[in-house]
Amino acid sequence: MTEDSKVKTVRHSARARIAAVGIATSGALLLAGCGASNETAAPAGGGSGGSSAAVSGTINGAGASTQQVATQAWVAGLQTNNPDANVNYDPSGSGAGRTQFIAGGVQYAGSDSAMKADEITQAKAKCASDIVEVPVYVSPIAVVYNLQGVTDLQLTPSLIAKIFNKKITKWNDPAIAAVNAGKTLPDKAITPVNRSDKSGTTANFTDYLSKAAKADWTYPGADSWPIQGSEAAQGTSGVIGAVKAGDGAIGYADESQAKGLGIAKIQVGTTYVAPSAEGAAKLLEAATRGTDGGQYVFSYTLPRTTTDPSQYPITLSSYMIACSKYADAKQGALVKAYMSYVISPEGQQAAASKAGSAPLSDAVRAAITPAVNAIS
Repeated sequence: MTEDSKVKTVRHSARARIAAVGIATSGALLLAGCGASNETAAPAGGGSGGSSAAVSGTINGAGASTQQVATQAWVAGLQTNNPDANVNYDPSGSGAGRTQFIAGGVQYAGSDSAMKADEITQAKAKCASDIVEVPVYVSPIAVVYNLQGVTDLQLTPSLIAKIFNKKITKWNDPAIAAVNAGKTLPDKAITPVNRSDKSGTTANFTDYLSKAAKADWTYPGADSWPIQGSEAAQGTSGVIGAVKAGDGAIGYADESQAKGLGIAKIQVGTTYVAPSAEGAAKLLEAATRGTDGGQYVFSYTLPRTTTDPSQYPITLSSYMIACSKYADAKQGALVKAYMSYVISPEGQQAAASKAGSAPLSDAVRAAITPAVNAIS
């Protein structure tokens, strides 16, 4: 994501709009790190319930570019009942968002990968309280490609690994042709495109490869791309743009932002499955919650090696991260109101309609609601 394409969400005539400008990310945006408040959250959005007192003021967030489109819907919903509430969000990438939150530069972060143990320790110290980390956005990661004349492509986990580690370099390689019988694949070089920034999308994609294609992908799941010398682009939009610009290119990105590109079907068991919100939601339902980080940390391990074709294995669960207590009671109330709307049925449906994400299940929502309610 370039600096010019960063997003600021602002209020205008009691409605949300997105302006393509960056927000300040320096230490001037101070994270209120300690102190409790008895102030309760306002009604977060249409029909979401809550206290009768509207929240107001400004909070700043940064992080996952995958949340960028959903944020537009969430802020608009929040402002339905809270026209004086402003939420700024800089889609600078998951790693950058976590770093800014830990440094005190923003009041909340968005991340496509859960915080690591050392990050949780640092964040708790900065907040002077527990942290709240909950899934808010569930979406399939699409393997996107640009290959003239090819509109239907099937790939196994092994093939994806070999393409991205450059062991397979031509589209008409016999191994690709073997699982795409009857299709004419061109004698064209493959150009894999990866994220250049620290990215939760990369962390989820490489986590999938490290588990589903162990024999062919020897790197651990990580938010930084492990292979040097490949074509790289900043942010989700950067990867999409690079793949669109090159015939023969292939990349990975949040499926909601993959319009205009070919999307590969992925082998799951004996079936080839296209990414879908429903498949992503089913995978999260089968996930295991981690036990580290505290009572308000809800991070999940996704079953990447599933053989159930109703589950799409290359799925990201994107999180919001906040302090459980803020020294500035007004900011704490606004963070609570915003996150309450985000996880509400209305907020999840708004994101699904705008960004194509999978709404949280009732079971997941019930589990994480007490954590959001604890914010003050």
